[in-house]
Amino acid sequence: MLKVKIVNRSGYPLPAYETVDAAGMDVRAAIAEPRTLGPGERCLVPTGLSIQLPSGYECQVRPRSGLALKKGITVLNTPGTIDADYRGEIGIILINLSDEPFIINPGERIAQLVVKQYTRIEWEPAEQLDDTQRGDGGFGHSGTN
Repeated sequence: MLKVKIVNRSGYPLPAYETVDAAGMDVRAAIAEPRTLGPGERCLVPTGLSIQLPSGYECQVRPRSGLALKKGITVLNTPGTIDADYRGEIGIILINLSDEPFIINPGERIAQLVVKQYTRIEWEPAEQLDDTQRGDGGFGHSGTN
């Protein structure tokens, strides 16, 4: 298991896995009082958390499926990326895609965090690419459904 240093100034429990096979950990709004997010509005919600990831890892910020389905609340820059060299407070950019105001309550679970290993690449300039069956077929190329 990977150990990651975390500073918690939120006053709430650390993000935690809710089930044994969960990939994401719910993160909470570290706000002092309720905040209303109107239809079409977006805001940056503080979490009170800062992390120190090892090199080669990122922390992805993803929406909570229940909030997205039931309330139309999602993470605007999905997935948001927290780089290994970032040491500031994690902020969550939420947007209200519904037609009703949404109240963000202090300590409410607003998003989930997923820590992932990544590979850095080096570009290899070329004049052409190897052929494949798909070729340059793009959006909608693989079928009508």
